[in-house]
Amino acid sequence: MSFTRTSCISGFLLLFLALACEARVPRDENNAGFITVKDAHFELNGSPFLFNGFNSYWLMHVAAEPNDRHKITDVLKDASTAGLSVCRTWAFSDGGYGALQISPGIYDERVFQGLDFVISEAKKYGVRLILSFVNQWNDFGGKAQYVQWARNAGAYINGDDDFYIHPMLKSYYKNHIEKIVTRVNTITRVAYRDDPTIMAWELMNEPRDQADYSGKTVNAWVQEMASFVKSLDNKHLLEVGMEGFYGDSIPERKQVNPGYQVGTDFISNHLINEIDFATLHAYTDQWVSGQSDDAQLAWMERWITSHWQDARTIIKKPLVLAEFGKSSRGQGSRDIFMSSVYRNVYNLAKEGGTMAGSLVWQLMAQGMENYDDGYCIVLGQNPSTTGIISGQSHAMTALAHLVN
Repeated sequence: MSFTRTSCISGFLLLFLALACEARVPRDENNAGFITVKDAHFELNGSPFLFNGFNSYWLMHVAAEPNDRHKITDVLKDASTAGLSVCRTWAFSDGGYGALQISPGIYDERVFQGLDFVISEAKKYGVRLILSFVNQWNDFGGKAQYVQWARNAGAYINGDDDFYIHPMLKSYYKNHIEKIVTRVNTITRVAYRDDPTIMAWELMNEPRDQADYSGKTVNAWVQEMASFVKSLDNKHLLEVGMEGFYGDSIPERKQVNPGYQVGTDFISNHLINEIDFATLHAYTDQWVSGQSDDAQLAWMERWITSHWQDARTIIKKPLVLAEFGKSSRGQGSRDIFMSSVYRNVYNLAKEGGTMAGSLVWQLMAQGMENYDDGYCIVLGQNPSTTGIISGQSHAMTALAHLVN
């Protein structure tokens, strides 16, 4: 999702609270080891792994200032208390104020140590991380910053979507991947590629390509970059960062899209061997904004179910709803929306665990009003929403013990 976005529980979910109370407190002996994939579901130490999680893109950016690191601690501690076990966040900030990568290959160690802190705190509170390498959008640099760097170096670039094909841009990006993956954490002294706190790498937040709507250009890029990541690190899982838009590989599936294509292909992009699991995002208040609340919920269920069917029968890999949310500034109830999505995720997860979990957009700490994009949730400030999130967390943890 771009920078501008972000959230009682049904009684049946709460029945699982007692069974899953262990998710409240991080316990290293149960949390050791890398998350793996087997038969289209996740596993941890040989047992099925299902989860409820969240996005907090801002963690490294805020942690770069040591006086603000308590905000990272607060969010991870509250998330752990609510049973949230996976967090997706940025491992990029390219150019501009507070950049991690100041210019190609030049990094601000102060910001990097902020990311070190995020990883060490996540480990402390039993939260796994999905770390994204670059942004489709201009926030925190994105493709556009890479293009500007290449132009400054004298390269002829047609537009931002040359990011996927231009040798200089691909070289810059690979250098960043290598810098992140091989980084040795200054706090834990563990290389990122050896740290099971990291659940997965993500190639890009929401890749899109206006120069080729078929998805073929992005597909070639994913193949090249996925192979490169795996050459550096074969321990961690890898995903693309897809929103879930269908492309040309199965034309009839395009009718599931919210009326348009974005240059990706959910099927072919996720069939690449080096990609370990599939993702989708969903923002009904943006993508189908003209429809009623009930129509938006119905669309959401079709969107999730369609991707689950494809993940299970065609792609044969786990599926994660990696971004979803409802703006507090729009129409309708966020709590009703979240309860409906969570119920859908839970019911599909019961069918063998291919639907593995969801990541709400997004959690913030208290005192971060200037970051509020309308989707922000501060756990504890809204008891009903917090109860919905916690209930889903415990239900998914309990289901992992039951799923066959």
